[in-house]
Amino acid sequence: DDGAVVTAGDRRVVACGEALFPPFVAADPHGAGFAAVLANVNDCAAMGAVPLGIVDTIIGTVDTAKAALAGMREASALYDVPIVGGHLTIHDGPPSISAFAVGDAPAPLSVTHARAGQSLVVAAALDGEMRPDFPFFPAFRSRGSRCAGDVRLLARLADDGVCVAAKDVSMAGLVGSLAMLLECGGLGVTVDVDAVPTPAGVPLTRWLNCFPSFGFLLCVPTGREHGCLAAFAARDLAAAVVGTLDGGGELILARGD
Repeated sequence: DDGAVVTAGDRRVVACGEALFPPFVAADPHGAGFAAVLANVNDCAAMGAVPLGIVDTIIGTVDTAKAALAGMREASALYDVPIVGGHLTIHDGPPSISAFAVGDAPAPLSVTHARAGQSLVVAAALDGEMRPDFPFFPAFRSRGSRCAGDVRLLARLADDGVCVAAKDVSMAGLVGSLAMLLECGGLGVTVDVDAVPTPAGVPLTRWLNCFPSFGFLLCVPTGREHGCLAAFAARDLAAAVVGTLDGGGELILARGD
């Protein structure tokens, strides 16, 4: 799972955290600060949670810290989640950025709920462009004020029972993230590669290996697929059924025959 569920009385809270890729932090501290918030917001979404707050840890020079905090501030506003605290160490050595989030999860999603027979849905924001230097596909510039609602959609789907498990597509790429989703239950799936929503002009080899700013894998019970796809379409997000989970324990990519 992308986070841990903590039960406090009758309330369930998701806690999660992300450390940023060190070469990315060094090359683009502003982008890394933004990504630190984004990654945690996506982790909350993948757990069926609405993000409540972010705390951060930053180690670096004054200029690095200022750039990272500016990126975090920008993402905080865009995704409507406050940065409520953190830790800063001014240091002339290699920089480091991490962030952590808590989210409210009335109906938590978990890979432990994935079962053979469920439909695998891929949902993504395709209105972005690939970074030339790192395997990231940011779509948040074009999504703008829609971003906050986009990531909160999964909590609604979870609460309605439309989705029972999910994982955000992150540094492992779509295929690697899918492997992690399947691993817990020893499940398998044959992915119809041609059905995977893919941005125009982006080679499939790059798309399947990148970290999109909005990309999710969802396990959907039989009969709930239409409602799931319609919910994403209503927000102008791409979504498609790309396979059916099975008990075979193999992740297969299929194209044509």
